[in-house]
This record gives sequence, structure tokens and C-alpha cells, in this order.
Amino acid sequence: MLLEDAIKEFTYEIQTRNYSPRTIKTYRNSILRYAEYVLKVYQVVELEDTAPMHIKGYLNSLKDKGRTSVYLNTILKNLRSFYGYCFKEGYTLDISKKVIFLKEKKIVIKTFTNKEVKGMLDYYDFSSYLNARNKVIMAILFDTGIRCLELCKLSRADVRESVIYITGKGDKQRVVPISPYLKKLMIKYERIRDSYLKDDILHYNNYFLSSRNKPLTVEAVERVVKKASIGAKVRDEIRCSPHTCRHYFAQSQLKNGNDVYSTSRLLGHETIEITKRYLQGLKDADVVEKSIKTSPLMNLKV
Repeated sequence: MLLEDAIKEFTYEIQTRNYSPRTIKTYRNSILRYAEYVLKVYQVVELEDTAPMHIKGYLNSLKDKGRTSVYLNTILKNLRSFYGYCFKEGYTLDISKKVIFLKEKKIVIKTFTNKEVKGMLDYYDFSSYLNARNKVIMAILFDTGIRCLELCKLSRADVRESVIYITGKGDKQRVVPISPYLKKLMIKYERIRDSYLKDDILHYNNYFLSSRNKPLTVEAVERVVKKASIGAKVRDEIRCSPHTCRHYFAQSQLKNGNDVYSTSRLLGHETIEITKRYLQGLKDADVVEKSIKTSPLMNLKV
């Protein structure tokens, strides 16, 4: 079986698993680049002719280019998923299991300070529909830990009186609370939005819409965050993205007293091991005691 054909079939397989378009693209591109390397260096085109040495050679070539252990392990994870599928279908042996993951350095996750968050929230106001929308986008990112794609897919029906229903990876649902701080901003936004859109014919029921009344894209939300970070003069070493807002939420939850397990459920993590990574960014906070008030914005002190 041609390696190229196996990759094409695997791509359809992960589509049926309801992976996000971005995840599918990442898997497909990383495995295709591996196939290109195997063809160029070893002249191998058949799936059955690939061997552990080919995977190791590809990973070493990436290492020589300065790629980190975390990046290499992500590529290996993708290849393990691919070869695992091919083995399950009876196409070939799972050669990826003979390649071990690299030891990763412990990375301290750096995120925004409270002052920077306050500045990013204040960058947008309620002077217009788009400004109000962007302000509430920032508030929801900081106060719920929602993923960027999850925010784009959020419908009006998902937003209830005191909670938000979020459909995450693998169509798994979770519920996050709406703090009084966030609720006040959302009420203002909804009033401005409904007035702004009252004469328009809407074809989408998303909670947030673009200026053309279409669902927001991930790139659009990234621009909203980036613009606010520039206005708030966020430190250069901080990666200003929606995911960094998620980092801030996680660390604030733990610092404000929420436990790792509860924070993990709010984030939609599969295991608490992923959530524990955020602990490395905390220095003197007690992260095991529960707190009545765990909302990041309710505990925002500048």
C-alpha cells in the first residue's frame, strides 16, 4: 500500500472522530512531511517498507534544525496515531512503538499579570457593537478558560442565566459558571448586540458574530487578543494569544484556591496531568485549598 494512500485514508478516519479542522490539518501536514522525508532520503514509497529507523531519522533531522523535545514528541504522537490506525486495519506492523518519546524539559508556563489583564480588558469599551463584542470576548477568555475554537462555536442557546455550556474536543460537553463580574459585561453586550442587529436577517445563531454577521474565525479572535495586548503594553516575552488567556485562567483558578481536579474539569482536560503543568508557573500560592471565590476577574487586584 502506498504511504500516500494510507495517509489519505487516515485523514478521513480522524475526520470521522470529529477532530477539529485545525487538528486534522496538523496531523495531515506532519505525517505528509514525514512521508516526503522518507521518500527523499530512503526512496521509500510503500507503507510496508517503512521502519523504526525512518521515524528516528526524521526526528533527528528535525532535532538538527533546532526543534524542541516537545515539538518532536508531538510529531511522534501523530505518527503513533497514524501507525496505530494502519496496524488496526491490518496494513502493517506498528513500527512507531519501537521509537520512544524524548525526555522533555520542565517548562514554566508564563502568562499575563493581573495588571496586563486589566489593561487588556479596559482596551475595549461599550462605545460600539464591535468594541462591546471584543470586550466580552476578552472577559470570557479570561474568566472561563474557554478554547478559541470553542468560543467561535458558542451559540446563544449555550449561554444560560448563570452557566455556559461548552462543546469541547471530541464533542465532549462541560459547564462553566458565569461570575457576577462577567454577567454584568454580558448583559451590556447583549443589549447593544440586539439593538445593533434588530433590523438584520441572521443566518447564524452564534453568540459572537463578525461585522458581516457570520461566525468568528480563530484568526479573528487572535487579532482581537493581539490588538488588546499591544494597547495594554504586554511584555514582549509573553505570547499574546487566546491560549495564553487560558493559561491565565488556569493559574488564577489554582492561585485563588480551586483544586487541580476541579480546574481540570473547567478546562476540559482529559487528565489532571495536563492541568498540573500550570502549577509550575505558581511560586508561593497555596494550590490545594478550596476557595469560595475562584473567578479570576472577581479576584483581579492591580
